[in-house]
Amino acid sequence: MSNARIRVGIDVGGTFTDAVAIDAETMQLIGQAKVPTSHQHVEGVAHGIVEALERLLDDVGANPNDVAFLAHGTTQATNALLEGDVAPVGLIGIGSGPAAAVTRHLASLRKLQMTPGRHLPLTYAHVADPTDGPAVKAAVEQLQKAGAQVVVATEPFSVDMSDGEDEVLAIARENGVPAAGAHEITSLYGLRKRTRTAVINAAILPKMLATADLVDSSISKAGITAPLMVMRCDGGVMSLEEMRRRPLLTVLSGPAAGVAGALMQERVSEGIFLETGGTSTDISVIHRGKVAIRYATILGEQSYLSALDVRTLGIGGGSMIRLANGAVTSVGPRSAHIAGLPYACFADPQDLQDARIANIRPMADDPDDYAVIDSSGGRFAITMTCAANALGLVPETDFAHSDATSAQLALAPLAQLLGTDVTGAATMVLDSGIQQVRAVVDRMVRDYRLEKDAIRLVGGGGGAASVTPHLSRTMGLPGVIADHNEVISPIGVALALVREQIERIIPGAGPDQILAVRNEAAQAVLAQGAAPGAIDVDVTVDPQTNTVRAVATGASELRTRDRSQHLGDDELRAIAAESLRAEPGAVDVLAHTVAHTVFGFERPRRFRRPRHTIRVLDSDGVIRLQSSDARVEITNVSGAIETLRGLVHTTTTYGDGGIRAPAVHLLLGARVADLSGILDAEPLLALAQSELTNLPGDEPVVAVVEPRS
Repeated sequence: MSNARIRVGIDVGGTFTDAVAIDAETMQLIGQAKVPTSHQHVEGVAHGIVEALERLLDDVGANPNDVAFLAHGTTQATNALLEGDVAPVGLIGIGSGPAAAVTRHLASLRKLQMTPGRHLPLTYAHVADPTDGPAVKAAVEQLQKAGAQVVVATEPFSVDMSDGEDEVLAIARENGVPAAGAHEITSLYGLRKRTRTAVINAAILPKMLATADLVDSSISKAGITAPLMVMRCDGGVMSLEEMRRRPLLTVLSGPAAGVAGALMQERVSEGIFLETGGTSTDISVIHRGKVAIRYATILGEQSYLSALDVRTLGIGGGSMIRLANGAVTSVGPRSAHIAGLPYACFADPQDLQDARIANIRPMADDPDDYAVIDSSGGRFAITMTCAANALGLVPETDFAHSDATSAQLALAPLAQLLGTDVTGAATMVLDSGIQQVRAVVDRMVRDYRLEKDAIRLVGGGGGAASVTPHLSRTMGLPGVIADHNEVISPIGVALALVREQIERIIPGAGPDQILAVRNEAAQAVLAQGAAPGAIDVDVTVDPQTNTVRAVATGASELRTRDRSQHLGDDELRAIAAESLRAEPGAVDVLAHTVAHTVFGFERPRRFRRPRHTIRVLDSDGVIRLQSSDARVEITNVSGAIETLRGLVHTTTTYGDGGIRAPAVHLLLGARVADLSGILDAEPLLALAQSELTNLPGDEPVVAVVEPRS
C-alpha cells in the first residue's frame, strides 16, 4: 500500500468480529476481514479484535503507522446485562436527617431483576457525614467484606454540589476499589433514577475495565499509535479513557453503529434506516442529518442513558413463513438459522427437485404452522431472502444473492399451494413479512414529523434486500440498499464522530448559562481528540423540564478534508427538483456558500400565503436540510446578528404555548449550525454569536429561518 492513511472500524458481534479499512481521504472502503468472536479465549473478545486488525492490515498491505483512526464497537456490555454477568456493587448513601431516609431507601435497588430469578448483587451502606474519613473508610471496608467489587456514592442534589460524593470516592479508591459517583454518570435531577443509572454502570465496570486494558495493551503491542475509540449507544464514539469511566454508554451500541454508517456513508439527511440480519430488523430514524435519540429502558425501567431510538422486530432475511388454511398468515419470528435449516434459495437446483410443502414445529415452543419444503436434497426453509431473490430484488453483488433458478424452484411448491405463480407467491410472502415493519415505519415518521417529501429508506445488514426494496415499493418512498450493506456496522464505527452530551437542569436558564453548557460539551469532545476546527454543538432547551442539553460532535483532523464531488449546477438543481416534486425550471437558487446551495420552490395555497419550500444541498448532491416553509436571508458575519435579530422578531410566534422563537440554521462555510433547539430569542442570538466568533467579518452567512407552528 502507498502512504495513504486509513480509518479502521471493528464491530464485535455475537458470532463474528468484522473489521473494515476506510481510506482516510476518499472515505471509500478498501478492505474488510472477518474472524470468529473470541468469547472463550483467555483474553476474551480482545484477542479477536487484534486478530481481525492484523488480518485486515495484511490484506490491504498496510502497516500499523498507516492507521490514523481506530475504533471498535462491542455488544459486551449489552450481553453482560442480558445474561446477568455483572459484578457485585457496593452502594454508599450519604445524608443526615430527612436526606438519610431518602438515600437509605435506595437499598431497594438490590431488587432489580437482571434475568429471571436473578437480581442485581448490591449491598448498601450509609454515612451521615462524608467528611468523616474513618466512618467512610469503615463503610467501604464493610462493602468490600460483603463482596463488592465496585463502589457507587450517591447523595441528594450532588449534581449541584458533588463534594460529598467526591470525598467518598477518594477514600474508596485509596482502598483499591473502582468507584463512581452518581453525579459523574448524569447531571440530571431525580435521585433514584440517577443512582439506578450509576449502579448499573458500576455493575459492568470491572468486566469492561478488564477488556479495555486487554484491548489497549494488545493494540499497543501491535504497534498502533492512533488513539483507540469505542462506539457509544448514541451513534458517536468516545475515548477509551471515557469508556473506562462510563461503560454503560456502550450498551445498545450495536444498532447505533449501523445507523452511523448510513448517516456518514450514505449521507442521509431525512429517512429511516433498516438494519436487517437473519432474524430481526432494527429500525431507526435520521431527522435533519441526525440520529433520533431517547432515554433508554434498561432492566425494565427508563434510565438517564441517551441511546439510539431503535425499534426491533423479529423479521429478517432468514424469517420462515407460516401457513394456515392454504394461505400465508405471517412471517417469523422463527428464523431458519435458529431452526437449523438451510435457505431453499441457496440450494443447488438439483436438490430442489420433487419439492413439496410440509408444516413443522421448528422449536419445542413454536406453533406447528411453519412451512418448509421437503425435496430430493433434504429439507429447506422458505425465507424472506428466498422470496426477494425470486422477485429479482437482490442485487447480484449482494451478500444474499442466490441463483435465480434455485429461487424460482424454492417458491414453486408454495405458489402451487396458493393457486398462483412464483411472482404472486413471493409477493405474498414479502407483503406479510413487511406488514409489521411498515406499521413501525409509519409510526416513527409521525412521531418525528419527518419531511415526507424528503424521506429515504436505507437498508443495511446482510438481509437488507429482503425488506427494504419491497417496503420502498409498497410505501411509494425512495429506497436504497447501502453500499457494502453486510459490513455497514464496522463502516459506521470507522466513520463515526467523537460525541459527548452534557445535560443540566437550570430553571430559567439565561444566555450565559446556556453558553456554559455548550462550551462544556465542546471541551469534552476536544479532550477526546476532536480537531478544534471540526466541532459542532447542538443546544436544546426544554422549557417544560428546564433541561439544557448540548450535544457536541467532533471530527478528527483527517475528517475535515473536502471530499465532495462538486456536482454541476444543473445536476444539483435536478436533485433538488426531484425532492421538491417540482419541475427544474420552477426551482430557484436562493443562496450559495462555498459548500452549500439553497434551492427554493413556492407552493401556492388557496386563500392563504404561499409556502416557501427549501432544500439545502451540499456540493456532492446530498440534502443537508429541508423545510416545508422557511425564509432565507443572505448576510455576512459582521451583519449577521442584526439581520437575525430582525428575522427573529418578525417570525416569533405567540400562542397558548407561550412565545416561541423560530427554528434557525446558519450556513457557515462548510458547516450547518443548528440553533433550532432554542425557543427564546436572546439565548438564540447569543448562541448565534458564539458560532460566528473568530470568523472574518466579510465571510458570507446564510440564515434559514422557520416560524414554528
